[in-house]
Amino acid sequence: MLQHRFIDSVRKHPDKIAFNDRSTDREVSYQQALLATFILARRFRKLERGRIGIMMPTSSGGALAITGAVFAGLTPVMINYSTGAEKNCAYAQQQCDFEVIITARALLEKTGCEELPGMVFIEDIMASLGVVEKGIAFATSKLPTALLKRISGNHDLDRPAVILFTSGSEKDPKVVQLSQQNVLSNIDAFCDMMDVYGMDNLLAVLPYFHVFGLTINLWTPLCLGMTSITYANPLEFKTVAKIIKETSPELLIGTPLFLEGYVKQSNPGDFSSIKLAVSGADKCPERLRALFRDKHQLEIFEGYGATETSPVISVNPRDRNRPGSIGIPIPGTEVRIENYETGEDSPAGETGKIMVRGAGVMQGYLNNVEESSLKIKSGWYDTGDLGCIDEDGYIWHKGRLKRFVKIGGEMISLVMVEEALNELTAEHIECCAVELPDSKRGSKIVAVSDYKIDPHETNKLLAKEMSNLALPKQYVVVGNFPRMGSGKTDFRGLTEIVKRMGHD
Repeated sequence: MLQHRFIDSVRKHPDKIAFNDRSTDREVSYQQALLATFILARRFRKLERGRIGIMMPTSSGGALAITGAVFAGLTPVMINYSTGAEKNCAYAQQQCDFEVIITARALLEKTGCEELPGMVFIEDIMASLGVVEKGIAFATSKLPTALLKRISGNHDLDRPAVILFTSGSEKDPKVVQLSQQNVLSNIDAFCDMMDVYGMDNLLAVLPYFHVFGLTINLWTPLCLGMTSITYANPLEFKTVAKIIKETSPELLIGTPLFLEGYVKQSNPGDFSSIKLAVSGADKCPERLRALFRDKHQLEIFEGYGATETSPVISVNPRDRNRPGSIGIPIPGTEVRIENYETGEDSPAGETGKIMVRGAGVMQGYLNNVEESSLKIKSGWYDTGDLGCIDEDGYIWHKGRLKRFVKIGGEMISLVMVEEALNELTAEHIECCAVELPDSKRGSKIVAVSDYKIDPHETNKLLAKEMSNLALPKQYVVVGNFPRMGSGKTDFRGLTEIVKRMGHD
């Protein structure tokens, strides 16, 4: 159980710092974290049954709200506050049947979210603690280890450890239940493959409502007895780069957008403590690898995963990194490539659907049997991504199946168009390709950039690399691309912006 691993970490080194919270400049030891967990668990049990909403930033308070919920025998429902807090709170309550949402006033101020029915503020809980309540929690935390584990929540490995929501970058978010077994197996397999054991601390800036942040930035350090160096806003690149320099994390895990922001704000020597840098959640561009090599002599190890797989599916091994690939499957996980027309296995080198089976694959979407049966067949999860496996077993990601457009009978990858656009334009310009309806061809490709580029000149250069059918039919400028919590582009949101601009 996750909570049992956490208790073992407390017993091994009670005085070690569990959370170095750089947002509040507070340090919380493992013993203090266990004490706070029991206090919150007791309160949460009085507030809810079954599930409880949590909308907290990446911080010691956010982490302890999650451990408190699990110790109370509740399933934490993680609410994304970066893409519309108010709307997401209502959506989560409606989909998951709970009322109480644990949150913080400071977060509501920052996100501009109104106080909503069912919200309980962590500040109010901490301010209202009495001597008796603290005494009970203290006495409980000192019980023998076996007894502590017995009273630390539910002990069924198949029970949901967390409820998360898919990004919703293409349609409404789906409700993903991950069991204790899902998350634990992912932690063990990733740590074994990447030799994380023995590392002392890590930078934890990814949001806990994102599966990458929850598994790798929260539960992994608690299970391994590491120190989490937390900071609430991963987009404050300058501040995070300064935190890396000052706190010397050994493990750095992030999305390409975040990692690029940090490395650009750093100086040679600032990342000298880092033993392992891993990129995931989006394709790692070659320019980012070059930046890390040139400035810090560090290699980036790219991985791949999904909310539905807890999240890690594959990663490049530390002794056999193959830049450009998304690595090989982690232990206990199988990957096969399926022909998207025939459903048969594709041979090495042939592109098809990436299918995954293993201990990390979710049991299904909450209250959505139809979607679950579409995505999981005979234990194989359909990622919705296209890729191929080479002769050595490395997986190469080719893009989302939904991000392919059929024009004139030809399947065209929007990702391929994007990559070509980004290669041809200046480094400070970000480009994206979206699909819009077209009365003649059914669909057309529209190039979107955050700075103006010359359509005629760009298409002339693109024509050397791709067919005429793949060339963007229009070019539009959108100053700020909408983002998901992980930093990925919100394609659905961007398409809607382009439509509203009158380019449909």
